[in-house]
Amino acid sequence: MTDFVAIDFETANGKPSSICSVGVVIVQNGEMIDSFYSLVKPYPNYYAWFCRQVHGLGYFDTVDAKTFPEVWEQLQVKIHTYFPYIEDGEVPFVAHNARFDEGCLRAAFSAYEIAYPNYELKDTLLASRRYFGGSLANHQLQTVSAACGYDLTNHHHALADAEACAWIAREIL
Repeated sequence: MTDFVAIDFETANGKPSSICSVGVVIVQNGEMIDSFYSLVKPYPNYYAWFCRQVHGLGYFDTVDAKTFPEVWEQLQVKIHTYFPYIEDGEVPFVAHNARFDEGCLRAAFSAYEIAYPNYELKDTLLASRRYFGGSLANHQLQTVSAACGYDLTNHHHALADAEACAWIAREIL
């Protein structure tokens, strides 16, 4: 796979719609050519202690951030520069544990009453389980990225995680 968009979300609480940051890496012809990162005002707008411990973001980090629809519009402009027909399955989105990221995306679209586009989403977690089998201690993002030769030093920062996912996808998908 040489053309795709790697994506990662961090959430503020247990609600999948509570996206508080998004990271995206655009890969074209096997090269990471562009990226996008933004804080997002979560919906609902509160932070659970556990989530804050994971990614370090809190209310005051995102209180003045743009809402999901505003950030998604910016992101779509960037993606469409490279892939004008992404909603038609021209290129897939890729995520590590895609069920989580797709759940966030669908929940945010629903929360803001936006029609969900026809995105194709591939999962590097599932691909890792097929590719590496039992040869890894686990299939967490940092473990798989290390096995693929990528040093994920800022885990749970949405852009760093999207970069690791892009690296994995280039190696095993």
